Amino acid sequence: MKQSEIKELSTAELQEKLSETKKSYTDLKLAHAISPLENPIQLRTVRRSVARLATELTKREVQ
Repeated sequence: MKQSEIKELSTAELQEKLSETKKSYTDLKLAHAISPLENPIQLRTVRRSVARLATELTKREVQ
């Protein structure tokens, strides 16, 4: 997800999206451990999405 898309989401939607993204990242890591992924760059992309979502949530909590 892009940062502009993340800013438009509500806090509840952000928390839901974060949990979904974390789960998909875990699934990808497990699949990659068993047999190599066709596109291992997916791991980086999903990990960065998790970081973006978590950062936005923290930013909102501080304000």
